[in-house]
Amino acid sequence: MPAPLAAFLVVVSSAAVLVLEVLVSRLVAPYVGLTLETYTAAIGVALAAIAAGASFGGRLADLVDPRRWLGPAIALGGGLLLAARPTVFAVGDSFRGYGPAGTVVLVLLAVAPAALVLSTVTPGVVKLRLRDLAETGKTVGRLSALGTLGALGGTFLTGFVLLAAFPTSTLLLLLGGLLVVTGLVCAVVIPRAVQPAPLVALLALAATTGSWLVVADSSCQVETRYYCASVVADPLRASGRTLVLDGLRHSYVDLAEPAHLEFSYTRRFADVLAELPPGPLDVLHLGGGGFTLPRYLAAARPGTRSTVLEVDPQIPEIGRERLGLVTGPDLHVEVGDARTLIRSKPSGRYDVVVGDAFGSLAVPWHLTTQEMVGQVRRVLAPGGTYLLNVIDFPPLAFARAETQTLLRSFAHVAVVAPFRVLDGSDGGNLVLVASDRPIPADAIAAKNPGSDRDYTAVGDALARAFAGRAHVLTDDDAPVDQLLTPYRPTRR
Repeated sequence: MPAPLAAFLVVVSSAAVLVLEVLVSRLVAPYVGLTLETYTAAIGVALAAIAAGASFGGRLADLVDPRRWLGPAIALGGGLLLAARPTVFAVGDSFRGYGPAGTVVLVLLAVAPAALVLSTVTPGVVKLRLRDLAETGKTVGRLSALGTLGALGGTFLTGFVLLAAFPTSTLLLLLGGLLVVTGLVCAVVIPRAVQPAPLVALLALAATTGSWLVVADSSCQVETRYYCASVVADPLRASGRTLVLDGLRHSYVDLAEPAHLEFSYTRRFADVLAELPPGPLDVLHLGGGGFTLPRYLAAARPGTRSTVLEVDPQIPEIGRERLGLVTGPDLHVEVGDARTLIRSKPSGRYDVVVGDAFGSLAVPWHLTTQEMVGQVRRVLAPGGTYLLNVIDFPPLAFARAETQTLLRSFAHVAVVAPFRVLDGSDGGNLVLVASDRPIPADAIAAKNPGSDRDYTAVGDALARAFAGRAHVLTDDDAPVDQLLTPYRPTRR
């Protein structure tokens, strides 16, 4: 095999495996969430498939002349790669609620077939390039290095360029098509070509999986850089819209009545804000979502200035096109990670900082730590208030840890949540409030009549009792996803 062709096959096949590894978290997130376990499953399954494919490919290369099967293997890998997305759509609902084991199995179904087949290519190419035992080390080392470079290229190109330019389905279609064409061409032009029948079968497989990919129905209206996003109309409220990200209801917006707050935790935000001195506020929002609270504040406190830090560049676009978002001097959106952007904000600037950023059910870990809380405290004006929305389930290990973390930086902390959540019998949203001025927990609790009468607020001594001996989250040790997962023992 000519050296340029050998290099091309190794680079393309290795790159394809890593592109699929990067994309699979996007595919499975609507069903199992976008958590540390999702990323771990993607990496682990891909590595296992690469190891199995390399072992099998080496044995096969010793038994059968690689010129007979390299082309078909590449084409088969392309066909299986085309099937990854529709496979997830077909079986994904069956894995909801099964925790890490379900995540691993779903990723396995999506990644392993194509990754295993494509990983047989490098051993086959090595076999064809070995001409002299005296050059074995150099040949194997060069092709291994090319495979690693291909994997790195696929990883960086996908993460930094391709996902910003194309939907996941388009990337898989283009990559799968490239592999199928490359494999069929190799099968024809390499000496000792394959018989026509297998080529026809592979072409039929690629056509079938490619068509399946094109027609597979996704619940996404928009595939953003981070989410499968949809805006759903409320059948009970003509102007109501719900932003759904990865299958979870993230935000609710009333297009005609911005002061309407549908979700209970947003009403708890409003209860806390109502206890602040009257007049306009200067507010920093960590996370945009449906931009519900900035719109509410503009209506409830005219003149309020809101700055929103949103990591996903397409979320503001969805807001403008479908959720009535109007940006301007009083509502400014900055695209980027809140942890890095907050460092550029002036000290003592904001009356309120609102933390409402989520990846699946978890607040991104780097926004929970003592170091991040220190940045929040820095940008708050004297006596300013930090509002943080978290979701947790019994034994509430994460909520207790985050409360403990806030207590390390602020003089006063309150927890606002349903009784059944505070007593550990149920899970749901908890609103954590932190400030250097006293927090009127009793007044906040008294604002919850009617359907919200099951909510209460506890502050200072009771908040410390709630935190107990919980783990303080730091940049060095913030196991947020694990604290949320019931199978993990509580860390103290």
